[in-house]
Amino acid sequence: MGLFDFLRRKRPAGDEGAIDRKFAGLAKTATNKNAQTYDREDALRALCAMGTPEAARVLLKRFTFQIDPTITDNEEKALAFEGIVTAGTASVAAPGGEPASDERRAEQRAVVVEAVREFCRRAETLTWPLKVLRELLDDESYERELLELLRGWDNEYVRNVEPKVNVLDALEEVVSPRVREAVAAYLGDVNETVRFHAVETTYKQGDRACVPDLVRLVQEEESVRIKNKVAAGLAERGWTVPQELRERFAQAMTDVHEYRIKRDGTVAKAG
Repeated sequence: MGLFDFLRRKRPAGDEGAIDRKFAGLAKTATNKNAQTYDREDALRALCAMGTPEAARVLLKRFTFQIDPTITDNEEKALAFEGIVTAGTASVAAPGGEPASDERRAEQRAVVVEAVREFCRRAETLTWPLKVLRELLDDESYERELLELLRGWDNEYVRNVEPKVNVLDALEEVVSPRVREAVAAYLGDVNETVRFHAVETTYKQGDRACVPDLVRLVQEEESVRIKNKVAAGLAERGWTVPQELRERFAQAMTDVHEYRIKRDGTVAKAG
């Protein structure tokens, strides 16, 4: 009998302690960056095969550390990702072998999504958990989750900007007026990297209504890199700077020599 036959079969009273100890052992090994690679991978596979929200919570912790070599790190994280998605879709049959009902699937998805949501609030990086949410949620729910995460920060100083950048990057693939409006606040973030990514996400929305926000950004911007990115985006799309903003835009771009604003309000490469 395999481990999972033992874990999943009906058990007499008194077996719970042994099961808890086995689960705790798997959890400890799967989340120990100093464990032997083959032991950690075996523990990850064991947790993936369970397909439970409890296992998913442990698998999320594999996203909190890195190991060498990078290829092994990515393989283990991809394995954890698959296990969490499996749990969130209730793909593992219930005890007894019967397939999950629609009600059970919905309930288990909600529990796993909440576990991912809680993880995201305190994680140092969100690349993998955001991939999980993309798999488990429909487009509208995914957009709502991303915007809720984004609103968890203001545009003031934070020690680690990576989670904010991860969310902005994910929002590049979500096009809606709500996204454009929410991201506009981060064009004024104190961190230059965040502003840079906010510009990219803004352009991905494909909405000319963002032009005044971008002009205001370059008026206050000190980073030539960001000014160049704004100008390049306008040039690539052929968007016109409104008449009343052209002079201000031209003045703000005097330290950028690669692009110029033309009389018709479009932006082109200089020379």
